[in-house]
Amino acid sequence: MAKVIMIQGTMSNAGKSLTCAGLCRVFSQDGYRVRPFKSQNMALNSFVTPEGLEIGRAQAMQAEACGVEPSFAMNPILLKPTADASSQVIVNGRSIGNMTAREYFAFKESLIPEIEKAFRKLAAECDIIVIEGAGSPAEINLRHKDIVNMGLAEMVDAPVLLVGDIDRGGVFAQLLGTYLLLSESEKERLTGVIINKFRGDKTLLDPGIEMMKDKMPVPFVGVIPYTKLRLEDEDSLSERFLKQRPEEAAAIDICAIRLPWLSNFTDLDVFEQFAGVSVRYVSDVRDFGDPDLVVIPGSKNTIADLRWLRSSGMGEALRAYKETGKPLFGICGGFQMLGEEVRDPLGVEEGGTEKGLGLLPISTVMAGEKTTRQYRGTVADGGPLFPALTGMAVTGYEIHMGQTEISEAGNRPVVKAFTSGGTGYRCGNVYGTYVHGFFDEAGIAGAIVAALAARKGVQVETTGALSRRAYKEREYDHLADVIRQNMDMEAVYAMLREARLDFASGTSSTAASQPESGQGEAR
Repeated sequence: MAKVIMIQGTMSNAGKSLTCAGLCRVFSQDGYRVRPFKSQNMALNSFVTPEGLEIGRAQAMQAEACGVEPSFAMNPILLKPTADASSQVIVNGRSIGNMTAREYFAFKESLIPEIEKAFRKLAAECDIIVIEGAGSPAEINLRHKDIVNMGLAEMVDAPVLLVGDIDRGGVFAQLLGTYLLLSESEKERLTGVIINKFRGDKTLLDPGIEMMKDKMPVPFVGVIPYTKLRLEDEDSLSERFLKQRPEEAAAIDICAIRLPWLSNFTDLDVFEQFAGVSVRYVSDVRDFGDPDLVVIPGSKNTIADLRWLRSSGMGEALRAYKETGKPLFGICGGFQMLGEEVRDPLGVEEGGTEKGLGLLPISTVMAGEKTTRQYRGTVADGGPLFPALTGMAVTGYEIHMGQTEISEAGNRPVVKAFTSGGTGYRCGNVYGTYVHGFFDEAGIAGAIVAALAARKGVQVETTGALSRRAYKEREYDHLADVIRQNMDMEAVYAMLREARLDFASGTSSTAASQPESGQGEAR
């Protein structure tokens, strides 16, 4: 049985995902076979495994840090919000339909055997499992049906490290308040605390840490400095969304539309390595500006986001932008929105038919079965704006309910294949594809930046550009260095221990009387 350690947080975005990734990298560098695990995740940023199964993007990122392929077993339950109080429920990588928050709360205990089965699968193939919790373990109103925080820790007998975010203030109150709301058995399971995102002189924290010893008998095992890392963010709390106007020094301005139901927004991360390129996410038409490239990213509710484009004025801004002749890209749901209409006869999203932006002569029908697969193909036609793209290899993945075809209208403009295999089309300066990760190869991103710079008459250095994967490998090593320098790794190794449950024989356990962050705080 693999040894286990669990990272929980005082709140969403405290830094659990990156702390787990950093530990995964450290353990892997030290020669251990490591796997990440999160029993239940709520995120619109997802990934398709080699088996064609869908998991949270954070667990795919952590798998990369371990140096292994992502697997459905790393995240057996994924919740993808489709409205304010409902989510698509994905179990073992496959959608089982939409549920309201109350429906899922009543249903989720039945998923405990699936969680145990996934955990057993990982435990049989590795030395260490690094487990990520969700939200906060101090949601006392949801304690009786926990499957993701202390309930899971009890299930697999995991020691717990608690992460607090000092950057948002009140870190000692976060840590102590969480501790005081735990049951006595849960307090005993808490073996260490970490202060994350610290800026400044660490010695200034020492008096507070010393005073905490009398209030919370749990050792501090690390103070992690605020570190700029170009790794995937999991949800809408991403700091990337804070930048809405182009940087003054940027030669190239890339504008992504921040849709209300935005998903898989990490598709543009590869551009962040280029000095002189600014990537920003815009939700207000007044911030649209005069960008050099516009991207409509993926969406978990294409119909609702189409309505928002019209009501916000962003749709008109996109039509006006198209007339400038500059490139407009749509990825997945953004690709669907560029078309003439989206039909939803089965009520997969909201039902009915919604008029699209009319910038690509395509139409989409929402199907009952979800397409989830990895993609390997080529750019069929980069067009006059990006001729260097033609014939380039593309790797990525597809996650979509819709099926898209070229419209039959006889007077439609000329439309050409963009990505091979019927996954995307191009019409003039408007490009659409179902392939997430389209930009990730260094050659593609570099060719796009070079073409944009040449069109604008500016200089941007693109030689030496890395693929997104190679760039992330460098970031994982940097993250591991930060962890080693600022955490007591001897103490962490001492916490690793065998799980007591007889998972090999399938012995079950109950999650009753444990806290949980639930659907409302499942990140």
